[in-house]
Amino acid sequence: MNENTLPGSTPLAGRTALVTGGAHRLGRAVAEALAERGAGVVVHYHSSAVEAERAVAAIHRYGVHAAAIRADLADPAQVETLWSEAQMAAQGRIEFLVNCAAVFPVDDLAGLEPETLNQTLRLNTIAPLLLSRLLAAQQVSGSIVHILDARMDAPLRRHVSYGLSKQLLADLTRLMALEYAPRVRVNAVAPGLILPPPGMGAAERDRLARMNLLQRWGEPGDIARAVLYLVESPFVTGQVLYVDGGGALKGGGTLESGGLTGGRAAGRQR
Repeated sequence: MNENTLPGSTPLAGRTALVTGGAHRLGRAVAEALAERGAGVVVHYHSSAVEAERAVAAIHRYGVHAAAIRADLADPAQVETLWSEAQMAAQGRIEFLVNCAAVFPVDDLAGLEPETLNQTLRLNTIAPLLLSRLLAAQQVSGSIVHILDARMDAPLRRHVSYGLSKQLLADLTRLMALEYAPRVRVNAVAPGLILPPPGMGAAERDRLARMNLLQRWGEPGDIARAVLYLVESPFVTGQVLYVDGGGALKGGGTLESGGLTGGRAAGRQR
């Protein structure tokens, strides 16, 4: 990869990315950003077949190949099948992996069911681990980016299983960077306020915006640009890039109003 590539060029041309949860919201923004830079994209989805096909059509407009593949990431067997089908769709290898898909259950410590924790970990943490191992096993140069959550450093009392899954994935980011170097780089993006959940009023949006240093919400493009930076930066690995308007510094990283950056906003498995 050329570090001095000019803006508007296609430095990822001839390479292919797999984006989980790539049919909508942040995952869709990431998929299109990679396509604009010249990469072919395999869009994973769970139940959002129509949205996945629309994403593929949008990616094709950039003149690159694209495919949509369904899989339930909570099932390790389907994770393996997804990888095999993605390789076939790419007619070879997958150089980039962006793990966006996630679930965001509401649960507290007192009512946490073991099966809920198990299901959340399987999808939010174990599936990214399995896909990352498969990419690393190709023995080719590549880049992995996990989508985390800017709130993960503080206990999420109403989303216990989700918070645990993202904390564990952050630890795995660093472990993978150590294990897969120098061939594969592994980084993560931790979004803050990006997409409000459906039905949130203007007053609530304004209140939450005041909880970060920049006093506003971010946009999906902010996350897509962060992912592109990590994918295209050959001397960066093992890093977590917070894209949260400084919310974590101010304490806005402890928000628990629901679904702002995680499973609902970052490309939940649909």
